[in-house]
Amino acid sequence: MFHLKNVTIAYSGQPVLQEINLQIKRGEKIALIGPSGSGKTTLLRRLYEMEPQHSALVHQHHALVDALSVFHNIYSGRLDQRSTFTNILNLVKPQKEEVTTISNLLKQLGMAEKIFEKTAALSGGQRQRVAVARALYRQGSVLLGDEPVSSIDPHQAETVLNLLRNSFQTVILSLHTVHLSLESFGRIVGLRNGRILFDLPGNEVQNSHLTRLYQT
Repeated sequence: MFHLKNVTIAYSGQPVLQEINLQIKRGEKIALIGPSGSGKTTLLRRLYEMEPQHSALVHQHHALVDALSVFHNIYSGRLDQRSTFTNILNLVKPQKEEVTTISNLLKQLGMAEKIFEKTAALSGGQRQRVAVARALYRQGSVLLGDEPVSSIDPHQAETVLNLLRNSFQTVILSLHTVHLSLESFGRIVGLRNGRILFDLPGNEVQNSHLTRLYQT
């Protein structure tokens, strides 16, 4: 589904990804791990650019519009799939079918009562769940997520991860919590300094791999 061969990406002359070779098959569930600045976000962005029409994306910083309600932020996940008339109609008066669909998604995330609240009033964990709900609402065959559960408490984070894994055929997430990555994903890609340090099945990742990955 994705094939990157010797991909190097630089910003302002500074390399962010270097000689990336990565193949991802349809149906794989993959966690990207590594220290801050290792290139995980840039890699996810490149993957999204390769399959924008079939992918849903959870942004690291949520990418929500504070002045809009939770409903409208989630509805925006399908703006490009709806006519201008339908979008304006739902902006002025949310339609019953869309309200029901979005309410059911929020219910799975424990936020059904927040559907018409302004996003600006939400906590960090609630905002992150809205971003997750938007990706679920958009659908698609691929989910790309940049730290999608970093602001959610550990118990809820596991529930949200399971929901995401079961809702998309192919899932590629960057995660900062190593044990969640190892417990929830069959393939782990470790990045450090813009390079892939290892690409292994989850059950083959050893402490020695993690020590090299996160060494200061």
